[in-house]
Amino acid sequence: MAQNFPTQARAVIIGGGIIGCSTAYHLAQLGWEVVLLERHRLTSGSTWHAAGLVGQLRSSANITQLLGDSVKLYRTLEAETGLATGWKMNGGLRLACNAERWVEVKRQATTARSFGLEMHLLTPSEAQKLWPLMDIADVIGAAYLPTDGQANPSDITQSLAKGARMAGAKIFENTAVTGIETAQGRVTAVLTAQGRIACEVAINCAGLWARELGAMAGVNVPLVSIQHQYMITERIEGITPNLPTLRDPDRLTYYKEEVGGLVMGGYEPNPIPWAERGFPENFEFSLLQPDFDHFTPTMELALGRVPALATAGVKQLINGPESFTPDGNFILGEAPELRGFFVGAGFNAFGIASGGGAGKVLAEWVAGGAAPYDLWPVDIRRFGRNHTDVDFVRTRTLQAYARHYTIAYPSEEFTAARPLRRSPLYATLKSQGAVFGEKLGWERPNWFAAASEVPEDQYTYGKPNWFPAVAREHNAARKTVALFDQTSFAKFLLTGRDAEAALSWICANDVAKPPGSLTYTQMLNARGGIECDLTIARLSAHEFYITTGTGFATHDFDWISRNIPEGLDAHLTDITSQNAVFSLMGPRARDVLAPLTRDDVSNEAFPFGQARHLSIAGAPVLALRVTYVGELGWELHVPVEFAATLYENLRASGQKYSIANAGYRAIETLRLEKFYRAWGADIGPDHTPLEAGLGWAVKLKKPIPFLGREALEAQMRDGVKKQLACFTVDDPDTILLGRETIFRDGERVGWLSSGGFGYTLQKPIGIGYVRNAGGVDTAYLHSGAYELEVAGERVAARLHLAPLHDAKMERIKV
Repeated sequence: MAQNFPTQARAVIIGGGIIGCSTAYHLAQLGWEVVLLERHRLTSGSTWHAAGLVGQLRSSANITQLLGDSVKLYRTLEAETGLATGWKMNGGLRLACNAERWVEVKRQATTARSFGLEMHLLTPSEAQKLWPLMDIADVIGAAYLPTDGQANPSDITQSLAKGARMAGAKIFENTAVTGIETAQGRVTAVLTAQGRIACEVAINCAGLWARELGAMAGVNVPLVSIQHQYMITERIEGITPNLPTLRDPDRLTYYKEEVGGLVMGGYEPNPIPWAERGFPENFEFSLLQPDFDHFTPTMELALGRVPALATAGVKQLINGPESFTPDGNFILGEAPELRGFFVGAGFNAFGIASGGGAGKVLAEWVAGGAAPYDLWPVDIRRFGRNHTDVDFVRTRTLQAYARHYTIAYPSEEFTAARPLRRSPLYATLKSQGAVFGEKLGWERPNWFAAASEVPEDQYTYGKPNWFPAVAREHNAARKTVALFDQTSFAKFLLTGRDAEAALSWICANDVAKPPGSLTYTQMLNARGGIECDLTIARLSAHEFYITTGTGFATHDFDWISRNIPEGLDAHLTDITSQNAVFSLMGPRARDVLAPLTRDDVSNEAFPFGQARHLSIAGAPVLALRVTYVGELGWELHVPVEFAATLYENLRASGQKYSIANAGYRAIETLRLEKFYRAWGADIGPDHTPLEAGLGWAVKLKKPIPFLGREALEAQMRDGVKKQLACFTVDDPDTILLGRETIFRDGERVGWLSSGGFGYTLQKPIGIGYVRNAGGVDTAYLHSGAYELEVAGERVAARLHLAPLHDAKMERIKV
C-alpha cells in the first residue's frame, strides 16, 4: 500500500480530467474531505487533446447559467492558483449562410437576450472585420458573443487541481479503481490496487471510461466514444491572438487561434465510433491514427471559408476519442440505481466549456443532497430502459454527433435506433397515417396524415407540413371526439399499509381520500419547487395507481422511492408495460363510451376527478375521469392483451360522430389553450405551485405536513417574485416556440417556457414567467403593456391569467 494512502474519505472522485478536478476544487472549497483518483495522470484521457473552445449559449437558461459560471471561474482561477490557464475572453462568432439558418441565429439571439447573455447580430462585413481571413461570399449574417472565449485544457485542469489541493483535497495519480463496494443500496467504499477507501460518496468523472466504471457499481451511464479530429496549422499571416473563436455550422466547422495559427475541426455527418469492443490497455496521453481521408470533406468545406488554409503548413491532425451521449447533453447527478454514487460525464466535446460550472453544481449537489437548481436537461434520470443497451446508445449517439451543426428545427425527432418500444396499436395506427415521434424509446403518434398528405415531418421555422393535420385533430377534440394512444405513460403502483401516509408526506395535494378518488398533485422539494406533476388514483385502502409523463419514468420513480419516509410500509412498483392507455376526449366522448359498457358513465355516477373499474367491450379497464386537453373525457388504462379489442370497439362506436385519431402535437395545442402546465417546460424544481398558479392544488389549508410546506408558507407570507402567465398574439403568422423574450412596459421581465398555436382561438399562444425583484402580484401583471421578441422582432402581446378556453371548466364537468 502506498505511503499515506487514505483508508477513508467523505467523497472519492474517480477521474482526473477537467470535470473531476473541477468537482474536487469546488467540493473541497465547501469543506468536504475529498480524494481524487486518476488511473494514469491528470488530463491523460480526453481532456489533454480537447480543442478548448468555451461557448455559453444553450437552449436552457440554467445550462447557459452553468456555462457562464465556467467563464466566471476561468477569469479568476490563474490569479488564485498562480498557474496559467490559457483563458482568454476573445469572443465567439457564429455564421449563417442560408435563410433558415439565419432565422435560427436570430432566434438564438433572442434566447440570449431572454437569458441575460450579451449577443449581437452582425452583417457579413461586420463579422469579417472581427475575422479578416474569412471569405464571406455566402454569409448572410452572423452573431457575436463577446464573453465567449477559449482556454488551454491541460493548463486549466492543472490549475483546478492545484486549487483543489490548496483547499485540502488529496490527489493520487496512477491509481486504478478496481471496484465499488456497496451495502443496502448505498456506496460504502471505493476499491483500488493501492487499497480500500471507505466513503459516503463516490463521484464518477471517468470520461471515456465512465460507462465501464458505472457498470462496476450496477449503474448505467449511457455514453460511447467517438473519434473526433481537428487540425493544427503553422503560423498564418494575419492571425492575431485576440481572434474570436468561429463556428461555421453550415460548413460543419469551428476555428480558434493557436500560437499564431489555427485549430480547425468539424462535426462530420458520418462519424466513426471507437472502442466498440472495449478499451486498449494503458490508453494514456494517446491519440488514434489520423484519418486524412475521413477529414478531407471537412477540409474542403473549411477551404471555402478560410482560403489561407490552402497554403498553411499543417503541424498535426489530431484524432482523439471523446465521449458523447444519445441526446448531445452531458450527464450529471446521483444515479437512481445507487445512493451516494454520482456521475459527471459525457460532455460531447464541450467539457472545457462546461467544466468549471459542471464541477460547481455537481459539488453543490453532493454537499446539499439536491441539485442547486433545475438541471433536468443534463440529469442522469432523463434516461430509461432503452438506454441500457449499448448498441441503442451508440446508434443514437452517432446521429446526435452528426446533427451537432445541423439546423436545430422545432419539434425535430431522432430517426436512428427506431422503432424500439411500441404500443400494441403501433402497426394499426401506422396504417392509418400515424407519423410517430419518440420518447424514452417509445413510438408515439405525433399526428395523422390524410390520404393526400405525405406521412412524414418536413421541418421548418415557419408553419410546418403537419399544421393542417394537427388543426383537424384539435378541432375533433373540441367539437366531436378524438382518440389518443398514450400507452407510453409511466405508471407506478404504490402499495402497503402505510402507502397513504407516504404519499401524504410526498404530495402537495391531499390524497387521503376514499378509494375511487383521483388526485392531481405536485411533489415538491424542500424549496417548494415542483419535482413531479402527476395524477394518483386510489384503488383501495392500501393501493395507489400513479400516472406520469413518458419522459419522467426514471426521474419520478426515483423521487417517490427516495422520499418514502424511513420505516413506512410502502412499496413502489413500475407497471408501465402492463397497461395500454387510450384517452377518449371531446364533447361526444360519453356517447362513444356508454354503448360499450353496462356500467353507468353518467356525470352523476362517474363525476370528474374519479377512477372506476369498468368493463368496456369485454375489456377490464381502469377509467380515470381526467383531461389534459380541456374536454369531457377519460383515460382508459387497459391490460395490453385487451388493447386492440378496446381500440377497435371505440373506433366503431365513434364512427357516427366522426371520431378522429389524434396525436401528441394536438395534445400540445389543446393544453396551451387551457393554460395547462408542462413539467420540464413551464414548471419544475425552480418553480413553486404558488408561482405557477397551482396553489389550488396544495393542501395548505389543512394541517397536514408535507415536503416543501415551509417554503410555500414563507411565499404565502412574503409574496412571489415571478408568476406564470399566458400570452396571445393577434397575428396568426407569428411563430411562438418558447424562449421568446417577454417585455413589460419596454423592460425585459422573462421569457416564454412554451409556445404554439391555438386552433380554437386562431392565435399564437405562449406561456412564461413574468419576473420582478420587487415582487409580482395580479395588479402588477395586469398593469403593464406586453411585447414578445420573436427572432429579433417585437410584437404586441396580451397577458392572461385564466384559461383561454372554457375558463369555468363547464365542458369538462358535464
